[in-house]
Amino acid sequence: MHAALTGPVTMGLLPPSPEPGLDTNLVTPGPWGFVAIAFVAVAVILLVWDMLRRIRRGRYRAEVREELDAEAQAEAAMAATNVDDEDIDPDVDGTGEAPANDARPR
Repeated sequence: MHAALTGPVTMGLLPPSPEPGLDTNLVTPGPWGFVAIAFVAVAVILLVWDMLRRIRRGRYRAEVREELDAEAQAEAAMAATNVDDEDIDPDVDGTGEAPANDARPR
């Protein structure tokens, strides 16, 4: 039981020894590995840059669209409230009383 508990501790203290016969050129990525990783990193950076630009453009378009919609609603509200100098109630003059010369038959 004692060896089972001290085994992992002693394994962690010993420096790892490479297997004999392993060629370091076969297990390292080398210059082609660096080129591949650099290409992936540049591609990711360019994709993120393009995505941020598209998101920003979409946000600006949405803001402009909201402003135009608000202006259109304001104009529609003004058009709905304008009476264009039409006489809405011809029986009443500006004083709130009926006009003196009432030509309607009774």
